[in-house]
Amino acid sequence: MNITAAQVKELRQATGCGMMDCKKALAEADGDMEKASDILRTKGMAKAAKKAGRIAAEGVIALRKTTDNKQAVMLEVNSETDFVARDENFLQFVDMVVTKALDEKADNVETLSNIIIEADKTIEQVRQELIVKIGENINLRRAVFISTEGVIGAYLHGTRIGVLVALKGGDVALAKDIAMHVAAAKPLIVTPEQADQEMLTREKEIYHAQALETGKPEHIVEKIVAGRIKKYLDEISLQGQPFVKNPDISVGQLLKEKNAQVEAFIRFELGEGIEKKEEDFAAEVKAQVEATTK
Repeated sequence: MNITAAQVKELRQATGCGMMDCKKALAEADGDMEKASDILRTKGMAKAAKKAGRIAAEGVIALRKTTDNKQAVMLEVNSETDFVARDENFLQFVDMVVTKALDEKADNVETLSNIIIEADKTIEQVRQELIVKIGENINLRRAVFISTEGVIGAYLHGTRIGVLVALKGGDVALAKDIAMHVAAAKPLIVTPEQADQEMLTREKEIYHAQALETGKPEHIVEKIVAGRIKKYLDEISLQGQPFVKNPDISVGQLLKEKNAQVEAFIRFELGEGIEKKEEDFAAEVKAQVEATTK
């Protein structure tokens, strides 16, 4: 059967697939547009599955909150290259997903992936179709939803670091200031009391051994260890850290002055914990060109 350019164009606009793939699918389907679309989807899912094992450590952090500042979501969506992280199709997908995540109060990737997003397709199905269209692995890595009776502060540092802070007391401006601090200072816990006791025991043992090497008596060693533990807890706890906008006071002092309390914070940094492969820019561009010709 003779496949026309108009048919190929129509199928390409409907599916986003490459011209040659559309032509082959139409030939296989004897010109039936719906059947050709199904063929492309089936083959596309297979292509997406092949790309699933490829490292995706670039991408964006995205967040959104309700107008009353009481609910918010934050996502990390990964791509293989920074080039794709700036692609319009990728960014549109992220925008759709983060909007839907807030609407549905989705607090994990599994729940989010199964939500219907467009034309009776789930987010997972749309993600797989995007992989085929772009030619890279796209990964919805993590999602979180928080709510509070107080206010939520949100801060995005570009698209690579995102922070949500739930604040009791205070206002949105203070909550955002605390979120900016968390982005910069990377606290691990809110208060020293939240420190893991097993971790503290290990730290104490290390400090004790180091202090003994100075030859000081045991009662002095204990005071040294206590001082170093306090300093360590101040370094890792939000309340103990010097406030980035005014290092003369701690975050804990600032909160006390404002009669506010941090209930929780969440900090996402793009690609943290993912083993990245080293690629130069030329290789990245070449990979993109090759992907578009497949």
